[in-house]
Amino acid sequence: KPKFNLFSENNTQDFSLLPFKQESLFQVLRRGKASSRESAFVHAISSAGVVFAITRACSQGELKSCSCDPKKKGSAKDSKGHFDWGGCSDNIDYGIKFARAFVDAKERKGKDARALMNLHNNRAGRKAVKRFLKQECKCHGVSGSCTLRTCWLAMADFRKTGDYLWKKYNGAIQVVMNQDGTGFTVANKRFKKPTKNDLVYFESSPDYCIRDRDVGSLGTAGRVCNQTSRGMDSCEVMCCGRGYDTSRVSRMTKCECKFHWCCAVRCQDCLEVVDIHTCKAPKSAGWITRT
Repeated sequence: KPKFNLFSENNTQDFSLLPFKQESLFQVLRRGKASSRESAFVHAISSAGVVFAITRACSQGELKSCSCDPKKKGSAKDSKGHFDWGGCSDNIDYGIKFARAFVDAKERKGKDARALMNLHNNRAGRKAVKRFLKQECKCHGVSGSCTLRTCWLAMADFRKTGDYLWKKYNGAIQVVMNQDGTGFTVANKRFKKPTKNDLVYFESSPDYCIRDRDVGSLGTAGRVCNQTSRGMDSCEVMCCGRGYDTSRVSRMTKCECKFHWCCAVRCQDCLEVVDIHTCKAPKSAGWITRT
């Protein structure tokens, strides 16, 4: 059957698609499958978020303990020629240092497999932010000429980091602890050894198609789906291959809206009849609700 993916691109853009309440997200991750690929993603994106927020705060002068990158001074050279460091380069090294001390503190106290996994994914998240650090420049000279260039380093929009880590989530590598308990190796020898940029996990993800109170999942039975979509909100995927029911409902909507000077928009109330599609409940023994 089609697989409902917890952190698909569509789901991360619209958290209403997730098969549990938003406040239950960390509940899902804390329970039985806390070493799943979803947990790996959450640790990585959280660590990256701390790096981004602290680094941005440094550049904006909001923290007394840091400022712009002090190492970016004087002259330098790149493929386009000489330039002077100027402006305010994002002090990402400070952001990474702070995030390492803050986010990793709890994990460093433990020596179990989960702590080792979390430390790896935290680091992958920090490295992801630095990966998209880019050099921006401004030209100075007569009539727009570039007699002198002033450059600085700036973080990319956090969306880039999120998209990158989402791809890493989809390609996360399942691992097992090595014999001496100091590291891990791939669970399936056919796969490559994870790099410092990869996300790793120990346990397979639970089946979010099924209602399971132990992991906080509400399942997808009764969920509204999109009959015409080809994404994760489609009835085929959302309903996990179980099919869906269609009901016709009437609802009031705003219509024939007009702008009136000045300054209001006035609309009529119109009755609209629409088809609502909801996922069918499990039937076979393999879909028994876990309560």
